[in-house]
Amino acid sequence: MFAETKLLECLRTALTSAVLILAAGLAPVRAQSQPRPSSPPPPPSSQQPDLGDKPDNDVDFGSRETDARTRLILKAERKAYEDHVARAKEACDIAAELKTRYLTSNVLNAADQKKLERLEKLTRRIRNDVGGSESDADPKDLPNTISQAVNLLADMAKELSDQVEKTPRRVVSTSIIDQANKLLALIQFVRGSRH
Repeated sequence: MFAETKLLECLRTALTSAVLILAAGLAPVRAQSQPRPSSPPPPPSSQQPDLGDKPDNDVDFGSRETDARTRLILKAERKAYEDHVARAKEACDIAAELKTRYLTSNVLNAADQKKLERLEKLTRRIRNDVGGSESDADPKDLPNTISQAVNLLADMAKELSDQVEKTPRRVVSTSIIDQANKLLALIQFVRGSRH
């Protein structure tokens, strides 16, 4: 009886071991054959972008269209700045011509008045391009004579041109606005005196 008990115990152990080995061997096969549960699809929402839309924070650095637009914008800004500097140089040249003309003849004729009008338009445009307003210039410290005014006109136009050249694009410059306002007051003084 002792031998039978011993034999039964050995058979149970062997049988248990076989079942465990079989169960362990079938577990990977069972895992591969059963489909994995997938996450449920997100509920439809009006907040989600369409397939063609991109979120605001997604920047496409490789888009040819974006690159072309950026180049065009930069080209237009560069052209506008070059035009701004050219206006300042033209204003300086006109004021120098007026000074030379007045020194030789001591009078401003009709052609000189046209140049003064052009100088005033250029100066207003320069002021407006840097963020100045359309308000009239406040005449302060105006010269006593027209010859002093014409000399000062050339100097102020030269200073304005220098400031415009030194100021980078997209900058609101109060010094340019102030200089343009002073120059406008002086131009109006010279145009009003007609000597």
